[in-house]
Amino acid sequence: MSKIRIALIEDHDLTRVGIRTALLQKDEIEVVGEATNAAEGLKMLKKLHPDIAIVDIGLPDKDGIELTREVKAIIEDEDLDTKVLILTLRDNKEAVLAAFAAGADSYCMKDIKFDNLLEAVRVTYNGNAWIDPAIARIVLQQAQQNLPNPASKSSYPKYFVDSSESTEPQQSIESNSLTDRELEVLQLIVEGCSNAVIAERLYITIGTVKTHVRNILNKLCADDRTQAAVHALRSGLVE
Repeated sequence: MSKIRIALIEDHDLTRVGIRTALLQKDEIEVVGEATNAAEGLKMLKKLHPDIAIVDIGLPDKDGIELTREVKAIIEDEDLDTKVLILTLRDNKEAVLAAFAAGADSYCMKDIKFDNLLEAVRVTYNGNAWIDPAIARIVLQQAQQNLPNPASKSSYPKYFVDSSESTEPQQSIESNSLTDRELEVLQLIVEGCSNAVIAERLYITIGTVKTHVRNILNKLCADDRTQAAVHALRSGLVE
């Protein structure tokens, strides 16, 4: 089994060492490099091509959001697959939306519990967005609001864009289209839980969880778990 290769870009020594020490407790994770500023971090990512870059927003030489934008541009140009997990103390709306608009795959607060950080790493590695519960409310609020003007739409990721721009009528989502169990699974998806955690909490197998997730995506006409969560929040299927 291949390890999850992680690079850390964090200027605070104690924080960086703490994250590294925590991650290395798991055999499935390998910390392949560390940097204390954006310039060093960008060079490191170009050289090492990690699976995940954990990036602090408050870097001394450049905002971590701008670094994320540059990293994503490089990934697209060179056909790489490095994912960016933002780790920050900033939970204000502007920072959250800007991070996702820049291409961040996941967003965690620095006071996140160790088990949740590991879960965020695994979820991000598997190609899904992990949103800290403290941030989820901001995503919900944005999903429920129309953007202030059409010109600003390009600054938001696809699942924040107002669906009114579509010429196709939006399919209504009714609560009775999902079973009670699917609603339970959907609630846990919104909370950022992986299939393994959902299985544990609901006392079902991972295979059963995958079946429920597949059915949920089909019923909500969603491409992935993040879109499903936003559709559900917008439609009031979950709280």
